[in-house]
Amino acid sequence: MSGPAPMTPPSAAIVVGTYRHPSQTFVNRHVDHLFDGRTCIIASDRRDDPGNRPVFDRQAFRGPLLWRAGRPVAAAALHLGRGTGRIPWGAEKAAIADFIRASGATVILSEFGSKAIHVSAIARELSLPCFTYFRGSDASSELRKARRRRSYRAMMPDLSGVIAVSRFLLDNLAAAGIEHPNAHVIPSGVDPRRFAPAEKIPASFLAVGRMVEKKAPDITLRAFARATRDRPDATLRFIGSGALLDPTRALAQELGLADRVRFDGAQDHETVRRALASAEVFVQHSVTAADGNTEGLPTSIQEAMASGCVTVATRHAGIPEAIDDGVSGWLGPERDEDAFAALMERALAADTAAMGATARRVACERFDNTRLLARLEDVLQGASR
Repeated sequence: MSGPAPMTPPSAAIVVGTYRHPSQTFVNRHVDHLFDGRTCIIASDRRDDPGNRPVFDRQAFRGPLLWRAGRPVAAAALHLGRGTGRIPWGAEKAAIADFIRASGATVILSEFGSKAIHVSAIARELSLPCFTYFRGSDASSELRKARRRRSYRAMMPDLSGVIAVSRFLLDNLAAAGIEHPNAHVIPSGVDPRRFAPAEKIPASFLAVGRMVEKKAPDITLRAFARATRDRPDATLRFIGSGALLDPTRALAQELGLADRVRFDGAQDHETVRRALASAEVFVQHSVTAADGNTEGLPTSIQEAMASGCVTVATRHAGIPEAIDDGVSGWLGPERDEDAFAALMERALAADTAAMGATARRVACERFDNTRLLARLEDVLQGASR
């Protein structure tokens, strides 16, 4: 008498933009570790492929001649009806479905809401559960576009659930009339075994992130200048590149801070880890950009907390969901340079060792990515039980 058929081990088809993007550590962690690495990739394009798992590169797909000839008309029709011309159709849609079947995937996970639009119908036709993560701009600036709101609403019935890195983003979606009954908040998380405190450099400030409008590096720099007028030993280090790098560097020269402010540009994750380990105060003046773009819950803040840094940031997006004002750091209003300078002064006078220890404890309890990965796996598998 034969026993029950063995259960198929869970595996995921992960939908991304560029694969493999070095700065998207949260995506790469899922690719490498979700379901013990049983993953395959559906990518809009391929940049740096380690070659250790199946990848469907949409940019490289050529398809038959008839399909290629019809692409402009199909893209226009899809853009009009579903808000984007990038939804797979015809030969490409069939090829992606075949790729997912061949991979043995038991669930589809889109790492960004805007990419889930591309695969939700395929998931429905394959009778596979499909989830999407919302992480920041996909649930902030994208919601200002009528076509994006339309496409999100259209895909919701095809999804088994949605996940966001912060409650703030779910509230944003709900305000736009976009909700799902199976919604979860699961931050990207941090590895507290890797990100841990080292000996802290007194009066050291560190900012990590792209030098773009929503990070407001100019406000951080001017606030630092004001807060440290009587503290020539204080230093500020920026790690990150972007359109505002050169203007912010020029501002440092103008403010006479060239000898106390360091601009390192984009750096690898190990360099960031070492910088956080020795920094006393982490600063991030996040703001809502002119186009509505916001943070979700910055991974850099979670890494700073695990590294025992005291954080000075803004009451922006999901940041207050991580930082307890006056306990593990301080929060001020967006675009208020005076208030931010005052918080930096407070950090210079505070018992940062005790606050940093509190921040690390919170990170270990709430943002350990091993626990969060297990929670994500439970959510994904729950839809197929």
